[in-house]
This record gives sequence, C-alpha cells and structure tokens, in this order.
Amino acid sequence: MTTKSSTTLRNEILELIGSNPGGHLNAEICSTLGTKLQAYADSPDADPSDVLFAIGSSVYGVAITIPPPKVATTTSSSNGATTTTAEEEDVPIVDFEYMRQFMKDVFLAYGCTEEQADTSAEVLIEADKRGIDSHGLGRLKPIYCDRIDKGILWANKPITVLKETKTTALVDGNLGLGLYIGPHCMDLAIKKAKEFGVGFVVSQNSTHYGIAGYYATMATQKGCIGFTGTNARPSIAPTFGVEPMLGTNPLTFGMPTSDPFPFVIDCATSVNQRGKIEKYARSNEPTPRGAVIDDAGIERTDTHGILRDMVLGKCALTPVGGAGDAMAGYKGYGWATVVELLSTAFQSGPFGEAVCGLDRKTGLPKPMPLGHFFLAIDVEAICPLDTFKANAGNLLGALRESKKSPNGPGRIWTAGEMENDARLARSAQGGMKVLKVLQQNMIDLREQHPSLKEKYGKLIFES
Repeated sequence: MTTKSSTTLRNEILELIGSNPGGHLNAEICSTLGTKLQAYADSPDADPSDVLFAIGSSVYGVAITIPPPKVATTTSSSNGATTTTAEEEDVPIVDFEYMRQFMKDVFLAYGCTEEQADTSAEVLIEADKRGIDSHGLGRLKPIYCDRIDKGILWANKPITVLKETKTTALVDGNLGLGLYIGPHCMDLAIKKAKEFGVGFVVSQNSTHYGIAGYYATMATQKGCIGFTGTNARPSIAPTFGVEPMLGTNPLTFGMPTSDPFPFVIDCATSVNQRGKIEKYARSNEPTPRGAVIDDAGIERTDTHGILRDMVLGKCALTPVGGAGDAMAGYKGYGWATVVELLSTAFQSGPFGEAVCGLDRKTGLPKPMPLGHFFLAIDVEAICPLDTFKANAGNLLGALRESKKSPNGPGRIWTAGEMENDARLARSAQGGMKVLKVLQQNMIDLREQHPSLKEKYGKLIFES
C-alpha cells in the first residue's frame, strides 16, 4: 500500500473543504474529512500547528489526535553520566528581501504587471516587518492566490478614474488586487494634498487591501496626516443586535512625529477578529466574555462552538466595548458604522450580505467588492512640518514617561511603537520566522506555477 505524503493529504483536505462549502452539514463529508485529517496528522511531516486541525475540530466537529510538536535533542556527558535534553524545533529565519522577491514572483506568475507585483509584495512584506504576521506572508495564498484561483479576484485589472476634482477622486478597482489599488489611491490623495492642502480619494470594486496602517504611513512619509478605512465581510452585530452586519472595519490614522517612527493607529472596530478566536481554539482557551454574541443573545465563551456557529451565521463579533451598553459598546458600533458609510455611501457600494463572499443559494464563492477611502492632509498647509513633529513628539513622549502601573510591564507604548520594536528586532535577527504551515504554502505555490518551480527549485528553508 502506497503511503501518501503530507503535502498530498493536505491538498486533498483543502480540495474537499473548498469543493463542499456546506460540507459541515453533511455527515458523509465530515466523516471523510475526519479520516483524511487523521491520516495527515499521522504523516511524518504534518505540522501540529496547522490551522486545518482547528477547522476540523471547531467547524466539522471531528476528533483528531494531533501529534505533539517535533523536538530536536541534544546529548551531553558529564562525570560519566549522559543527559539528553529536548529542544523545540528551530523555525527558519528568512531574509526580508528573499521573501519579498518570492511574493513578487508569485504575483508575476499570476499575470500581474511588474508594477502591480512589486507594489503588492511591498505591502505584504511591510506587515511582516511590523510583526503583523496575520497580514503578510500568511495572507499571500489564502486571501489573494486562492481567491484568484476561484475567480473572485483578478490579478491584472486596470484602475479607472470615474470622477476627479483638484482635491477629490472616485476610482474603480475593477475587482483587481486591493494591494495595488490601495497604494495607487493613497498616492493620488497625497499628490492632491501637496498641491492643494488636502486630498480625498474613494475606491469602489476593490478587494482586501492588506494592513490599513501601510496607507497611513505613506502619508506620514510625505509630511501628511493620513486617514484610511475599508469595509469587509459582515462580522459585527449592532449594539443590542445579534446579526452580523458590519465588517471589522479598521479606523486608521497616521501622523508624522519627531520620534524615529510615526504615530499610526491601525485597529479593527471589533473586540476581537476571527483570527484571534482561531488562536484561542489552537490553544484550547475560552473566548473572553463580551467578544462574541450568538443569535439567542448569549455572550459566548466556548471557542470551538463559536467558530462552528460563525460559519453557520449563528454568531457575531461584538464592537469595541463589547455587547450591550454596559461598557459602551455603542461607541465601537458607531465607529464601525462610520467606516462602513465612508466605504460605501460615496461609491453606492454593497455592504453586509452582499460582500459575504458566498452565494447562499449555490454555496459557491462570489466576489467581495469592497470600498476604501483615503484622506491626506498636508501639514505644511497649516504649520511648519518640524513644528508639528516636535509638538507631536512632546505629547507622545509625555505619555510614555507618565506614571506606570505597578501591575503592568513597566513600560507605556504609543501607537506605532510596538510595530517599530518588531521591525528593529526582526531586522536584528536577520528577517522573519517562517512557520511550517507557511513553508508548505510556499511549496504549494511553487508546485502550481512552472515559473516558480524553475526559479525556486529549492526554497531557502529546504535541505
């Protein structure tokens, strides 16, 4: 009997899930998935941290015996006694430039132009440099490549300017790569701001545009204040509601300062994002109360049940402040609505169920036409840039030097500082860690495209 490789088994699982959107409701498919998942778990190169195990458990309800993380051992002798010590398996560190070039080559393999591929790779690698691993290499295959493969996102589409004035513009992304549409729009807003003091650009028919903080930072690098946001598939329920209606809708600002890094706040308007709940599932932790509400109005903490019911549309995330009004959840609800309005009202764009990414009648994936907005304000139209930077730096410095909690870490951060810390630390270590599941994504992409197979016959982490 021929034993299938880990890669083959993993691809079969992905194919089974992808071709059966409602499979979690089919006992036969759940059973088949369970068998394949266990075979994958028992294979020699299975990654115990692979998110497929969490999906199998929380969404399909299959019980899998997951192998413990592989360990390396070191043996030492002292006074005739031999000691064997187990150590965690090393995760390879890959140079940023190598990873950026790989991602660029992937986009080129999908038919992007040189400019589209270069810009898109830059947005993704910037996330990894800032320590925002959820939006860098980790998004390359599942969010962009897989969606291109499914025909709900297109690699090479023109950007059409529908309407333009000296200070504003409305553009159509034609369902191309949001990673390219976003930088194009913020660059246009900055150019208008540098000439007329302010620039505001909105886009329609775009797709996932990566970390919103990238665009705010584009503005700060040009001496501007940046403001951006985007809608997303419905996840947040309104205060006192239970139906997912609003995206996790980041509200993002950037300001230049005298610090070595700008002030950039980039965060969702929900208490938690789905990725955080998946992380709780992998570590078998409960979800904090108030972060999720189900259709019966119950604030849920059972993480695996939450993930299952989110797929079924029976659970929703709560806005910043949590469910109800006890902790002012209506504030987060209001801010999420602001982003949704600015992302749809100018563009007559879809929202809610229309951007869920799934055709409820057929169960097939469908495009998610998102809207974004980009505002740039030229600081020097109002005051000297150095004055603004100094004033901002003084305030931020005072915050960091204020009295610390005796129960805290002994340090106060300001927005953008943790990302700068991550950049410095990762640069010092020589790049970014690439977990096994991401290595497998890279291998799968290479095997899918002849041009990648030719250039990357052996990836940097392959022995």
